[in-house]
Amino acid sequence: MLSVSGLTKRFEGLTVMEGFDLTVPKGGFTTLIGPSGCGKSTLFDVLTGVFPGDGGKISWLGKDVPDLMGRAAYMQQKDLLLPWLSLIDNAMLPAEIAGAPTSRGSQGKASALFSRLGLHDFENYMPRKVSGGMRQRCALVRTLMFEHELVLLDEPLSSLDAITRRGLQSLLLLLQSEFNKTILMITHDIEEALLMSDELLVLTPMPMRVQERFVLEMPKPGRSSNPELLKIKEHVLEELEGDLNEAI
Repeated sequence: MLSVSGLTKRFEGLTVMEGFDLTVPKGGFTTLIGPSGCGKSTLFDVLTGVFPGDGGKISWLGKDVPDLMGRAAYMQQKDLLLPWLSLIDNAMLPAEIAGAPTSRGSQGKASALFSRLGLHDFENYMPRKVSGGMRQRCALVRTLMFEHELVLLDEPLSSLDAITRRGLQSLLLLLQSEFNKTILMITHDIEEALLMSDELLVLTPMPMRVQERFVLEMPKPGRSSNPELLKIKEHVLEELEGDLNEAI
């Protein structure tokens, strides 16, 4: 579905990526993990057109494209809800952007998603009146309202407490299992990546590249006590700690 070939990005002589390759299969859940500052978020910025690349190509559904703007939904670490709008109005922003703010079908879809994701009866609450986990659920509804097949997730749960985070991991898995989305996620949490992903890609420090790939063929969500996952987790930790020590 998504193919990145030879992608390069530099900032004032600093090479963040050079010859970076990535393939995300249709319907898959692919996660990127790597040292802090290695260029993961920059990759998403280039993919979404925030910054132009300095080389390489992006292919979407077999066709070369300049970026994924208008082709992928993007959910970030911060919920980015507008504080002056209710939760339901925040969720309806994609319909408004598309020129159908009063569409009965869009309103019905948003309401159904609110119920599905545990936000029923909170539609008219303002963001400041609900918890961080509920705000992220609303952001997830908004992401689904874009109706794009590919979803980019940039550490969407990192600001939440452990209990809330675990609950929302199951909801993120619904993107793939129930809503038939293809997912590319960034996280710093190795266990989270192993519990949720079909494929885990371990990245190097800058200039960023894929140094190791793990295919996780097991039911999801995985169990943190699974011996195979524990072995992979320990290995990835050693890899990342080695990269950090080399950078010091």
